Amino acid sequence: MKREVLIAGFGGQGVMSIGKSLAELGMDKGLFVSWVPSYGPEMRGGTANCSVILSDAKIGSPIVTRPTELIAMNMPALDKFGMSVREGGTIFLNAPDKGNRALPGVTICPVPCDEIAGELGNLRAANMVMLGAYAAVTGFITPEEAAAYVRHLFGGRKSGLIELNLKALERGAACRTA
Repeated sequence: MKREVLIAGFGGQGVMSIGKSLAELGMDKGLFVSWVPSYGPEMRGGTANCSVILSDAKIGSPIVTRPTELIAMNMPALDKFGMSVREGGTIFLNAPDKGNRALPGVTICPVPCDEIAGELGNLRAANMVMLGAYAAVTGFITPEEAAAYVRHLFGGRKSGLIELNLKALERGAACRTA
C-alpha cells in the first residue's frame, strides 16, 4: 500500500494541518511516512502545499509528482495540480460541486468545506471537514481514529475546540457518504 497525497490551497486554510494530521495518523498505524511542506512567500493568503506519502514499505523519495490523491482547498490548487493526479486517483475539492471540471480517469469528490465550517460557526474548521470527507471516501482513517486524533490534537489549552472539530469531521464524512 502506498498513498501519495498532495494537499494545496491558500495559507490559512489548514493545508499543512491536514498533511501533518495524515502523517501522524499514518505513523499511528505503523506506516512509513513523509511530510514535506511548501509555502509561498506570504504569511496568510499566499500559496501553500504539502506532500504526504503513506506506505507500508520504506519511502525512497519524499517527492510527489503524480499523486494518488489531491486535496484542493481552492480552485487555483485544482488548476495547478489537478492534471498531475495519476489515472485512477481521486481529487477532493473544497467546493459544493465539481467546479465544472472533468479530468479523464480521475474521480472528483466535491466537499463544501467552507459552507459546512460556516454553518458550524468557524471557517477555520474547513480543514477538519475535509479530513472527515477524506476518511469517509478512502477508508484510511476510521471515524474513531479521527475522533481520537482530534481529542489528542486539541487537548490542553485548545480543549474548547474539540467539540467543534469533532462536528466538522462528522459533517465532512456525512457529506461524502450520503
